[in-house]
Amino acid sequence: MHASILRQSRLSTAILLSFTTLPVFATNGLAPIGLGMEHRSLGGAATAYAANTSSIASNPAATSFVEDGFDVGLEIFQPKRSATFNGKAFGMPADVTYDGNGKQNFFIPEGSYKRSFKQFDFGIAVYGNGGMNTSYEKNPNFGTGKAGVDYQQLFVAPTFSYKLNDNHALGVSANLVYHKFKAEGLQNFDNAQFSANPGQVTNNGYDSSTGIGFSIGWQGKLAPNLSLGAAYRSKVSMGKLDQYSGLFANGGEFDVPAALSLGFAWQAAPNTLLVGDVQRINYSDIAAIGNSSHRPVQFGGKDGPGFGWKDVTAVKLGLKQQVTPQMAIMVGYNKGTNPVKSSETTVNVLAPGVAEQHLSLGAEWQLDPKSSLIASFVHTFENETKGDTTVPPPGPIALDAYNLKMKQNAIGIAYSHRF
Repeated sequence: MHASILRQSRLSTAILLSFTTLPVFATNGLAPIGLGMEHRSLGGAATAYAANTSSIASNPAATSFVEDGFDVGLEIFQPKRSATFNGKAFGMPADVTYDGNGKQNFFIPEGSYKRSFKQFDFGIAVYGNGGMNTSYEKNPNFGTGKAGVDYQQLFVAPTFSYKLNDNHALGVSANLVYHKFKAEGLQNFDNAQFSANPGQVTNNGYDSSTGIGFSIGWQGKLAPNLSLGAAYRSKVSMGKLDQYSGLFANGGEFDVPAALSLGFAWQAAPNTLLVGDVQRINYSDIAAIGNSSHRPVQFGGKDGPGFGWKDVTAVKLGLKQQVTPQMAIMVGYNKGTNPVKSSETTVNVLAPGVAEQHLSLGAEWQLDPKSSLIASFVHTFENETKGDTTVPPPGPIALDAYNLKMKQNAIGIAYSHRF
């Protein structure tokens, strides 16, 4: 039996790995609003709600409360991003808008698996935890040819959880992280004036590295109709991206930020569930992301310039209503703070993660006693960060003369099976 379980786990992991390293464009900064199709339908809320095996990705303690089984899903994601050069502020006759949608459609898979044992529960989740993509056919004054970046991040999270009693569980995940990055069209920064390592800034294809971190979590039922949860994901120190050591601080460092989540799940009525989370993502602790682009040192240097991002705090709320024994509908709302400052818009032409508000809808259909289909739709309302052209900044970057816009739509479907 154990050999069969291990074979199933290895096969599931191999299948998931074969299609999970695809681009992810994110919504709470570099992070998706939630992990798992049902949780995205609920605004991303997941910390206290053990819905199915996809819940493992958000809180390892959920492994003890979900049924044995697996979930697989696919989302089609369509971000719309643009940057407008504020020419009028510099006496030019008109502003110039650059379309960053050279690639418009992204296919984002997800998968998870759980199996119970006598003393503990084991699970694994494979998912994209973050990413960024821009592709400008018309270069926004950064160099020649097409300009943009592509960043992809994959988590493989083997997880163990232990039930302290019928109502409380603790869990831990080992986060095995792989990421890859490429940049193109940044020739104006690829010189000794701007970079500590010229030649390692742009048009070097993909470079990749790995890292290991952990997540810990608790989930507990405080009353028959009320559960709480808490989860912490550690910072992951990634190997350096050597081919971009002239772009990212400290010779190519690009680590994964830590995150803390707190949540509740309240069964307000027999057929009505309310869920909510608050999540904090510590982008400012990562030099490549949080350091100001106006630091008076070269890109790629010690504690060098970054994207100047602030930390993100996201509030996630969701409602699930069982309308028939075979069907439930879901609605969610997610509000995250905008990490991009008005004084950092020039460099963030490459990473215009300015989205704030998201509305999600979803439905679950019970196919039979052991399986169901879940559909999800997420709309991200357009948001704009306008560049501050009033004060000349220090460092190599000129005035922040770009206004950044972002809006998004995503639709997905998942299959959930219990053993």
